[in-house]
Amino acid sequence: MAVAISADTNDESRELSRKANLTFPLLSDRKAEVIRSFDLLVPKGGEDNRDISGIAEFLLDSSGTVRWRHFGETRAERFVDEAKKL
Repeated sequence: MAVAISADTNDESRELSRKANLTFPLLSDRKAEVIRSFDLLVPKGGEDNRDISGIAEFLLDSSGTVRWRHFGETRAERFVDEAKKL
């Protein structure tokens, strides 16, 4: 299952998900708790100097262990290839 996490508000995340036609959940982490736990916080990197998340992708196994990670954007095919290895 794929999910995305954003430092945006719930309403902003819903709107972005709608505009981008996402087929997976886009979760709001307004306090950036999860974003900080993965060391992805970009302080004051967004509009109005809001904290945002850096771009990263993680594959976790069923126990929650990170099995693959990539910082920055990745082609979907590579992500799928890595997921098939789990």
